[in-house]
Amino acid sequence: MSKEDSGASSAEANPAESEISMGRGPRPRSFTGGGGGGGTGGSGGSGGTSGGNNLKPERSAREDDAINRLTDSKSSHRKLLSDPRFQIRPLQQVISACTGAMITACFMTPLDVIKTRMQSQQSPAHKCFFYSNGLMDHLFASGPNGSELASLRQRPQFSSSWDALMKISRHEGLAALWSGLGPTLVSALPSTIIYFVAYEQFKARYLQIYESHYNKSQEPRHLEIRDTKKSLPSVVPMMSGVTARICAVTVVSPIELVRTKMQAQRQTYAQMLQFVRSVVALQGVWGLWRGLRPTILRDVPFSGIYWPIYESLKQNLGHGSQPSFSLSFLAGVMAGTVAAIVTTPFDVVKTHEQIEFGERVIFTDSPARDFGKKSTFSRLTGIYRTHGVRGLFAGCGPRLLKVAPACAIMISTFEYSKSFFFHYNVRHHNEALLLDNPKDTTVEDDDIE
Repeated sequence: MSKEDSGASSAEANPAESEISMGRGPRPRSFTGGGGGGGTGGSGGSGGTSGGNNLKPERSAREDDAINRLTDSKSSHRKLLSDPRFQIRPLQQVISACTGAMITACFMTPLDVIKTRMQSQQSPAHKCFFYSNGLMDHLFASGPNGSELASLRQRPQFSSSWDALMKISRHEGLAALWSGLGPTLVSALPSTIIYFVAYEQFKARYLQIYESHYNKSQEPRHLEIRDTKKSLPSVVPMMSGVTARICAVTVVSPIELVRTKMQAQRQTYAQMLQFVRSVVALQGVWGLWRGLRPTILRDVPFSGIYWPIYESLKQNLGHGSQPSFSLSFLAGVMAGTVAAIVTTPFDVVKTHEQIEFGERVIFTDSPARDFGKKSTFSRLTGIYRTHGVRGLFAGCGPRLLKVAPACAIMISTFEYSKSFFFHYNVRHHNEALLLDNPKDTTVEDDDIE
């Protein structure tokens, strides 16, 4: 073999070795020319050299661009949240959701206490059913046998939210503004954790399905790199939010029924067990999920609207792969406001159904067999005929004052916690890398977008 032949072979071997080092393996080559055969040594050698010069890989421009970015020493370290080495683990997601839930509850509980006190002074005793909690609304009963009735009658009348804040603080102390925080955390933390962790898991899964079936322009999946600045398809966060919300409310619905019954009538565990048996006997096992429909009615549409708006705002307003705390807060306020306004009619229907649910299931020893027969559409039309459009959007203002800040606090805290764990995973990766090879190149904070 001549020197030219060996040089050509060596030059063509390097790209294959480069691809093997990235785990891609050598690609098939097509030859537009070749050796002239064994006629004469000169012609054969000349033909071989010519064939070596015409040796070209069958590779698309898109794959060339992907490989160039990966082999670039600077951009190869810009590992974003999609890098499997740095991805936030499920346990870290649980901790992030739990942190956000507790902070949200601490900030929102005083507003809930004020709202509940003001509503209770205007409602008949047998219809005092309120949604108490800044995280995930749950039914709060204050009826004839409720523990709150006696104290409610002795409390002063409030003319405004500020008046309620001042009078509660003066007569009952500042601690009264956080009354019910313990039960709120116990009942709402499981729902919130399930909801946010499920959303993250479903989003990753749905995005993978979307890219593999509908987005043919994506880079090869084995590169494990995705441009997180590229707009996330709206269908992905929408379906993720809807699925996660259904999972969360389905899991906790029977627990919420039992908790509300015990809170309303201060029953013993033996009495509570008897109540569960009565519900199952009269309505079947699914009777334990009787409060599920009105909850899904409002929360599922809310999630389907909230998450696409939030993800779109986060990507369009942000400059990096990880949103800042202020950006998450602003996006949470805006998305929560829009979702709350659009779903207010469903919230009104849910309120009516929950009042009926309380009267016919919670405050009775014989739960009604025919509860829940009235359809959602019939309730909406009934409210419209009686009160008009204003009736469908009753309470929209107070709901916005509660939902918007609750969404903002929860999502910004959740995103900040995820960012903390992401950088923790990067540092942990660097430490393990340096232990194996002190001369290896680590991922610096400046390399993370």
